[in-house]
Amino acid sequence: MGLSIRAYARHRGVSHVAVKKAIDTGRITALPDGTIDPDAADAQWAQNTLQPRRASAQEQVSSPKPRRAPATADATPPREAPEPGAPPLSAGGTSLLQARTVNEVLKAQLNKVELAHRKKELVDRAQAVAHVFKLARIERDAWLNWPARISGQMASALGVDAHQMHIALEAAVREHLIELGELRPRVD
Repeated sequence: MGLSIRAYARHRGVSHVAVKKAIDTGRITALPDGTIDPDAADAQWAQNTLQPRRASAQEQVSSPKPRRAPATADATPPREAPEPGAPPLSAGGTSLLQARTVNEVLKAQLNKVELAHRKKELVDRAQAVAHVFKLARIERDAWLNWPARISGQMASALGVDAHQMHIALEAAVREHLIELGELRPRVD
């Protein structure tokens, strides 16, 4: 039979929350009865703790600690410093498990995109932009050629001068194309 979580926390000099998190993340294992073998847990703690955290914690320990102001009745009690290898207690940092989870999610997303690319479900952005530009250019040229083709027929149907009709239609078409050219589609 081993130590309880709180007893092992006192043995390590950490909070019971740090020990509980170490068990939950698999850094140390508890015995079947829920107690902790201190020798095995110490070895697992050392093996499963990241080296960079240990090095930065040792630098903090070796540097002189700043002096604290005397405690007052209104002041909150000082927080116990976490074990150098323990994951941060929601202080904005990420634990090894969280980092691995993020990495796995990223890998899954990349695999999904690669699969869609192989299935030809994705469109190359540069090719799509070039194709849309080409289609817009063809549309613009068709509109610019339209007054020359239709002005003679419209002039005879209306009984007006064909040249005047061509000039009027061409001016109207160019004005309309300028308005359309001011539209800027958003390509994300």
